[in-house]
Amino acid sequence: MPDTTLDDLLGGFTAPKPYTMDAAAGAPHAPGVHVVLDRGTVVYVGYTGNLRNRLRQHVTGNRDSSVLHEQVGQLLDKPGHEASAADIGDWLGRCEIRWQETNDPKGTKEALVLDLNPRFNRQVPKPRR
Repeated sequence: MPDTTLDDLLGGFTAPKPYTMDAAAGAPHAPGVHVVLDRGTVVYVGYTGNLRNRLRQHVTGNRDSSVLHEQVGQLLDKPGHEASAADIGDWLGRCEIRWQETNDPKGTKEALVLDLNPRFNRQVPKPRR
């Protein structure tokens, strides 16, 4: 079986966009899966019932409301200084976001996490049999 490339896995996703509030505002109010890319590498895969709201929450939220926000915060924390929401939003703004509307967001996310093993997805689903 041939190797699956990132382009194959993300073929149905939007083109990459800088992960800003403008990009989040352009997402639909629909269920789907989103991926965050850092220099072309998928670092996070998430799913939601409302893409626009969830993408905004990751950028402007807090560590309690977003696993991605928490994971990026831990990356940016320094001894004696916890990364602020603005620091986390700035880091995400240097990344790219892509999304795909789907009626099976959880299943799509699980398949992508298994294939890509993103650094900010700590819970890896069990492989399907």
